[in-house]
Amino acid sequence: MKKKLKVLVLFDGTSPTTVDQDFTKELKTKDWKTEADVTAALGSVGHTAEHLAIYDDVDLVRQKLETFAPDILFNLVEQFRNNPGFDQNIVSFFEMQGLAFTGCGSTGLTLCKHKGISKKILHYHGIHVPHFVVIPRGQRITRPKQLKFPILVKPVKEEASYGISQASLVGTDEQFRERVNFIHEKYNSDAIAEEYIDGRELYVSLIGNIRLTVLPIRELVFREVPPNEPKIATFKAKWDDEYRKRWGLENQFAEDLDPQLVTDIEETCKRIYRLLTIDGYARIDLRLAPDNKVYFIEANPNPILASDEDFALSAGKAGLPYAELIDRIVRQGMKTVRD
Repeated sequence: MKKKLKVLVLFDGTSPTTVDQDFTKELKTKDWKTEADVTAALGSVGHTAEHLAIYDDVDLVRQKLETFAPDILFNLVEQFRNNPGFDQNIVSFFEMQGLAFTGCGSTGLTLCKHKGISKKILHYHGIHVPHFVVIPRGQRITRPKQLKFPILVKPVKEEASYGISQASLVGTDEQFRERVNFIHEKYNSDAIAEEYIDGRELYVSLIGNIRLTVLPIRELVFREVPPNEPKIATFKAKWDDEYRKRWGLENQFAEDLDPQLVTDIEETCKRIYRLLTIDGYARIDLRLAPDNKVYFIEANPNPILASDEDFALSAGKAGLPYAELIDRIVRQGMKTVRD
């Protein structure tokens, strides 16, 4: 009989919170679906779960540890003081305290967050990445001659397609300068500019630390986008239901992939996961070009865990129902050895 655990579910506060603040009302809303799904799943497999939202005070964690004494923290924290740049710092804090927690450690989060660094590491190890350049703020904006149009310009550290819209795809030097400038100013961020790879948008979910399980591949399908139009996973393409309907955008299981190609993709994703020192669970975004060349786009450690999102759907198809998936993530977090 597996031991039942005390699990503290940690998530983002949208304003300063107290240690015993009740979020039952929020957990019934659409915006809190992940937190609600995870908490319900923990209860359904027999764990005792309590929750805590952190906004700007990590001392709340210490207070809660004293009153609840959890065996493990279920980490759903993605920002601190509304700044998503701090997710790895929160995890560093857990590591320094020697706390057991779910998901990825601070090194993996840091490497994956910086799109330029992750691509440099993988390119060095022979994994295909689009040609790219990182343009820091304050540097003169010029396009290197080897970077061919069309080019996708995005903030170097944002996630969930923030900062990506149709205007991110540029076709002239003037547009290139304008968009890089826009990223520098509007997002107060360095920019990454990379060649647009025409092809299929694949999402590969993995779970594990030493031994990795690759789950069935998902794909973002662009049904209504004309053949000659670029297909880019903008913020709206991922999160705006009306926009998705209009352009026939659907996430589904990838079909018609040659079994050998699937094996190659799985092996490539395992290498990426290890090279970027990811542990816990992650989703890796790829582009499959018409010649079956696989390009790495980005890695997302701790992807969204809502029961109706790609990660959980892939696990379900692999024979891992939602509650078991959440339990597995917890058990794995208990066993993770952190330096």
